[in-house]
Amino acid sequence: MYKAILFDLDGTLTESGEGITKSVQYALEKLGKPEPDLGKLRVFVGPPLLEQFMKYAEMDEETARQAVVYYRERYSVTGLYENRPYPGIEEMLKELRDKGYLLAVSSSKPEHFVLKVLDYFGLTGYFNEIVGSELDGGRTKKSEVIEETLRRLHLENHREQVLMVGDKEHDVYGAREAGLACVAVAYGYGTMDELTQSRPLKIVDSVDELRTFFA
Repeated sequence: MYKAILFDLDGTLTESGEGITKSVQYALEKLGKPEPDLGKLRVFVGPPLLEQFMKYAEMDEETARQAVVYYRERYSVTGLYENRPYPGIEEMLKELRDKGYLLAVSSSKPEHFVLKVLDYFGLTGYFNEIVGSELDGGRTKKSEVIEETLRRLHLENHREQVLMVGDKEHDVYGAREAGLACVAVAYGYGTMDELTQSRPLKIVDSVDELRTFFA
């Protein structure tokens, strides 16, 4: 029986692709690597930014760190709010709280921005803990974020009672590395191929199906 549920943010609770991809596009433009097709930049939703800039644009670490700086120039002012909760998310969170679950957010996004997003949409009060990465680049691996969440919830020794919910393979692998099962949502930014290959406990296609899983 699960006692606590950890949620990823981008692609799981909120549809944040527009703000993220436009901010990545802004950073690439400033670095002389323009990408007019926002669709190609969807791969930036979810994974740690530094790692993804290095992988996608073949940047060295120093250049990728500058890309993150440029990204935040736009994201912190505009991109943060080009975003919305998926329909049914708030109702689901209320149901889960009413049933007595401990709820937390475990995101690779800097905690500073996670709190801003949740505050903006009035969702902060549903969560016992809200954990993200550090602005200086620390705690970006999903497993590290999950470990910090477990520590704050005092559930380090009760991992069998904790479930992760996310939309990317990073969520599934990070959960597994931390000794947790993971339910993957197919309505986010991960491809069905990557989710299938990462072998989560279950793949759900909609918020309604996720609610039914916990019913």
